[in-house]
Amino acid sequence: MKFGYNETCLEHDTGPRHPETADRLRAIREGLKKRHSVEYVDVDPATEQEVARVHDDQYVQDVKEFCAAGGGNWDPDTVAGEKTWDAALASAGLSQWAANAALDGNDGRDTPFALGRPPGHHAVVDDAMGFCFFNNAAVAAQTVIEEGAAERVAIFDWDVHHGNGTQDIFYDRGDVLYASIHEDGLYPGTGELDETGEGDGELATFNVPLSAGSGDADYLYVVESGLGPVFESFDADLLVVSAGFDAHRYDPISRMRVSTEGYALLTDAVRTLAEENDAALSFVLEGGYGLDTLSEGVATVHETFDGRRPMEPEEDADEETKELVAELLDRYGLDST
Repeated sequence: MKFGYNETCLEHDTGPRHPETADRLRAIREGLKKRHSVEYVDVDPATEQEVARVHDDQYVQDVKEFCAAGGGNWDPDTVAGEKTWDAALASAGLSQWAANAALDGNDGRDTPFALGRPPGHHAVVDDAMGFCFFNNAAVAAQTVIEEGAAERVAIFDWDVHHGNGTQDIFYDRGDVLYASIHEDGLYPGTGELDETGEGDGELATFNVPLSAGSGDADYLYVVESGLGPVFESFDADLLVVSAGFDAHRYDPISRMRVSTEGYALLTDAVRTLAEENDAALSFVLEGGYGLDTLSEGVATVHETFDGRRPMEPEEDADEETKELVAELLDRYGLDST
C-alpha cells in the first residue's frame, strides 16, 4: 500500500493517560517496518477553506483560536494543544490525498491509506467531540465532489463507534452514502437502524448496530450480504473506508470480538466490493487504542493488498445479525446477495 503520512500529526498533544496519543502512529510505523512493499508519501495539509466545505466557518475559526491560545479540554474527552490546529489540517489533508490518489488510479498494492490524527468521524458540522476536530473522511468526500473528480462517494465506517459526525454532515445529501457497522449502545449513542437519511439523502445512510460480542463472521456477513447490495445500488465512484481498529477483541474500550484476521477479511471484502462496482478505494485511519492490536490491524490491511489471503471464519454469523441485515435490506427494498 501507499501510506500518507505527515510528522505534524505527532505534535497533537492530548496529555498523559489519554487513549488517543501520538504513540498510535509510532506503533503503526513500527509494525509496518517488518512488512514488504511499504511506501510512505509526504502529504500537504488541507486549507482552512477546504475544511470549511463541511464545517461551519465560525467553528473552524473557533478551533484555530482555541489552539492558538494553548488549547485545553474542548470537552471532557476531546483535548487540544497549541499544535492541534496544524495536526488537524494535516490529518484532513492526508484523507484528501488518499481519495484523490485512488481516483487517479492507485489501486492494488498502491491502494492509499491516510495515517493521520486526530481522527475525524465524530466531528459534526459545528462541533468537536470524541477525540475529533475536523471530519477527515467528510473533507475528502466533499473535496473530490466539489473539484469534479467524483460525482458520488460512499463512506464505509467499520470503527466500533458510530461516526455520528460523518452521518450528520451528509444526512440530507443524496450524493454521499454513509454506511456504518458499530457496537449498539456505545458512544456516542447514535446510529440506530431507522436512521436512514432525510430529504435528498433518504436511504443514503445505512446503519448496522451490532450487539456487543459480535465477531468476524458477523462483520463479514454484514459487508457481503448487507452493504453489498446497498453499495451496488448506490453506484459510487469512490469508496472511502473509515478504518478504526477498536472493534478488535483486545481493544481496551470496546466489547466486540473482531480478530486481527477479521480485519483481513473485511479488507478483502471491501476490495471486492470496490472492484465489482468499478469504484476507487481509499482508507482513512479512525480509532484503535490498543497499540499492538492497532499496529497489527493496519499491517494486516497492508498484507491483504500485498497478496496475503485471509482465512475464512470457522463460525457462522449469529441469527440476530442475519435478521438485522434482512430487516435493513427490506427497508431499502433490496435483496441479500
